[in-house]
Amino acid sequence: MKIVFAGTPEFAATTLKALLDSGHEVPLVLTQPDRPAGRGLRPQASAVKQLADRHGLTLLQPASLKGTEVLRAIEPASPEAIVVAAYGLILPEPLLKLPPLGCLNIHASLLPRWRGAAPIQRALLAGDASTGVTIMQMDKGLDTGPMLLQESLPIGTRDTAGALHDKLARLGARLIVRALAERPAPHAQDSSRAIYALRIGKGESEIDWHHSAADIERQVRAFNPSPGASTRLGTVGLKIWEADAEPLLSGTPGVVWAADAEGIMVGCGAGALRVTQLQRAGGKRLPAEAFLAGFKLEPGARLEAGSA
Repeated sequence: MKIVFAGTPEFAATTLKALLDSGHEVPLVLTQPDRPAGRGLRPQASAVKQLADRHGLTLLQPASLKGTEVLRAIEPASPEAIVVAAYGLILPEPLLKLPPLGCLNIHASLLPRWRGAAPIQRALLAGDASTGVTIMQMDKGLDTGPMLLQESLPIGTRDTAGALHDKLARLGARLIVRALAERPAPHAQDSSRAIYALRIGKGESEIDWHHSAADIERQVRAFNPSPGASTRLGTVGLKIWEADAEPLLSGTPGVVWAADAEGIMVGCGAGALRVTQLQRAGGKRLPAEAFLAGFKLEPGARLEAGSA
């Protein structure tokens, strides 16, 4: 099948590779413009651009899809379908209507739950027991279109956003190949059950130690690998990368009451948190034992909300 593909990060690159491996013709790839990244803030190609370049695919990187220029550039490719995965730009109606089989989106949730920008993080923060991937036919709404395929997977008690991302990327790649082969009949979403996964706001990664240990532990997993759950010890910013909730223990919120090779125990609004991997601002991620060998953190120290 002749497909135009639109996507940007690694999640999308996994799908593009699956489409190519399954024999689909991809005459054109859309991806976001190169963005500054790294310490030098030099423009870096997206994961999709890198993969497209390796395969010699024709590439477009428009900053916007508004107007008619991009549509005119896509029309000669004559796609039977457009496949979208974490692209980052809204497809205008003329583009949605261009391919005979429509535009298919790979969404990392069990729609209609967690429509929107941050479904993986929101599922973790909410303590969902499962998530999954939905292949949907795109319309003018935000993840409101009819569904073609859906498959769930459990959220493990140790799953981070990064680990869940990789699982969902593989699942999404498999499901879109299946959807294109089987062309299942679409069925409407139950919009009365819709929940929106709003973009992660500034400050959401800062730990409020008055919350329960279970909530903070989910926060740590939801913001790993980015941006990292953060706290402060005086003027020193810290990021917590791994932690376990201890619901049967207790202590004053934010106060360290044990710091040893087993972890750093911090009181919470309910229960306590055992921090097992953390990072000082400007430093490396370290297991608690190695961190304590080079950083003085003793019982009685108080951690406060703040960014690292």
